[in-house]
Amino acid sequence: MKPNSSLHPIAFVRPLLALLAAPLLAASAADSEVKLKVLPSGGAVKMGGYYPLRLTLSEEKPADLGKLPGDLTAPLYGEFKLGPADAPKSFRVVLDEPEGKPSRLFVDANGNGDLTDDPAPEWTSRPVKGSDGKDYTQFAGATKVELRMGSESHGLTVKVYRFDKRDPARAATKNTLFHYPDYAREGEVKVGDKTYKALLADRQVTGDFRGKEGASSGVQLFLDLNENGKFEAATEYFDVRQPFNIGGTTYEIAGLTAGGESFRIQKSTKAVAEKKAAPRPEPLAVGKPATVFKAKTTEGTAIDFPASFKGKIVLLDFWAIWCGPCIGELPHLTAAYQKFHSKGFEVLGISLDRPGDDKKLATFTKDKNMPWPQVFDGKYWQAEVAQLYGVRSIPTAYLVDGDTGLVIANSGLRGSQLEKTIEAALEKKGLTGK
Repeated sequence: MKPNSSLHPIAFVRPLLALLAAPLLAASAADSEVKLKVLPSGGAVKMGGYYPLRLTLSEEKPADLGKLPGDLTAPLYGEFKLGPADAPKSFRVVLDEPEGKPSRLFVDANGNGDLTDDPAPEWTSRPVKGSDGKDYTQFAGATKVELRMGSESHGLTVKVYRFDKRDPARAATKNTLFHYPDYAREGEVKVGDKTYKALLADRQVTGDFRGKEGASSGVQLFLDLNENGKFEAATEYFDVRQPFNIGGTTYEIAGLTAGGESFRIQKSTKAVAEKKAAPRPEPLAVGKPATVFKAKTTEGTAIDFPASFKGKIVLLDFWAIWCGPCIGELPHLTAAYQKFHSKGFEVLGISLDRPGDDKKLATFTKDKNMPWPQVFDGKYWQAEVAQLYGVRSIPTAYLVDGDTGLVIANSGLRGSQLEKTIEAALEKKGLTGK
C-alpha cells in the first residue's frame, strides 16, 4: 500500500517518542530518589528499642594512641570505628576506673587522636544490688562522634553503659563497654502510590548505611505502614539488603549511599512473602495456660510444649547471644540449672538470634555451659515462638508447670530472685525432696 504523502514524517515520530517515553517516566516516578535527614539522637526510642553491642576494653595502651588526660590511674582502652567500610574513622575510648573512685569516660569524639580536646561524654552512675546482696555501681551515658555523611558532618549520638567489674555475676563482661546507636535518618518514603514515615537505622553502629553483606546487614528501614505514628518492631522494618513485600508487591533498595543520604525503592524481580501484622498477645498471667506450640531444637529433638515436660517445671527463656542483659543473667540461670535440674527443673531456650547464627549459637551455648535445649529458627525478632508469646523485649521468661500447662511465674525470674522462685515452685509441686 502506498503511504499517504499528505502526512509529514514527524507525525509518525512524535507518537512513537511518546510511547517510548511513557514506561521510562513511569519507572522514574516509581524509583524516585529518597532523601532522609539526619536524626543525631533520639533514634533508639523511635525504633522501639536497641540491640547492645560489645566494645572490648584492654589494659594495654595502643602504641599509636595520641594525647591523653594526664591524671589517668587505671585506664582501659578501646576503639570505635565508624564510617564507610573502605575508609572508617577511628574514635579512641579510654575508661578510667581507679579503685574506690568514680569511673570516668573519655572519647576522642572528633577523631583527631587527641582525647583532651573533646566535650565530656555523659557518664552517670546508679547503685544496683548484686545477686550476692552487695552494692555495686552501674554507669551509663552517651557520646557524640563527629562523622562525615555525604557532603555534611554530623555529631551522632552513641549510647554507652558499663556493668560494675567487681560484681562476680558480671565477670563475663568485666572488659566490656556496651553501646548502641541513638542516631538514624528520618523522613518520608514513597512506596508504590503511598507515602510513609520512614526511619533508616544503623543498628550495628558502623556508620555505613549500606550494611554488611549476608543474611542480616545490620541496617534497617522502618516504615509506618499502618500509619499509627510509630514503628512496629515486628512487622514494620526491612533489611536494606533484602527484598521486601508491601501490599503484595516485592520491592528492593538500590543506590544506597554509605552515609544513607539517598537511595531508591524499586520493584524487585524476586518475590518474598509480606509481613503480616498479628494482634499482639497480652503477657501471660500467672495461673493461665501457657501458649502451646510445637518446635524442633537445634539438636533435632521434637518439642511439644509444655507436654514434653511432664513431671517437671520448665523455664521458657527468650534470649539471644547479642543481648547484653541476657548474657548478664546467664550466671544466675546456669547456677539455678545446676542446683535444681536433678530435682525436676528444666530450661527451654528460645533464641531470637539472627539468620545464619546457628553455628555461633552452638559455640556460645557450649562455651557458656548451657546444656539445656534451644529452639532457633533464624527469624530474629520474628522468631515464631516469640511471636506466639508477644515478646517485644529480652530477656523474657515464663516458669511453667509441665503437668498442668499453667504459668507458675512471669516475674522473679532474674538475678538473685530466680533461685527463690524456682525453689518455691518445686516445693509446691512436691519435687524438693528428690
